[in-house]
Amino acid sequence: MTNKELIYNFYREFFNGHRIECADKYVKEDYIQHNPGVAQGREALKKAFADKFISDPQFHLEIVRMIEEDNMIAVYLKNVDAGGKTVCRVVDTYRVEDGKLAEHWDIIQMC
Repeated sequence: MTNKELIYNFYREFFNGHRIECADKYVKEDYIQHNPGVAQGREALKKAFADKFISDPQFHLEIVRMIEEDNMIAVYLKNVDAGGKTVCRVVDTYRVEDGKLAEHWDIIQMC
């Protein structure tokens, strides 16, 4: 699986499918998180988004573009509501290690 396929599948299953357990196959256990609103590690990511999917059951991310260089992937995406309106724009950057997401940074622009 390419790094872009890894990201695409992760977003489709985890973020848009709301399948928390999918993080186990896409995210390293010692995942490094640079977003101060989410704690370190895969289990913390799963907990944060389990809570998010309860509070926002329509949560959906639409990938607009991915840029890859070596083991780094930048993903430009939109968080859209059920009506297709953009709620915010996001740039997520990941470092991939051994075929899994190892580290994450993000920038969020509210609309």
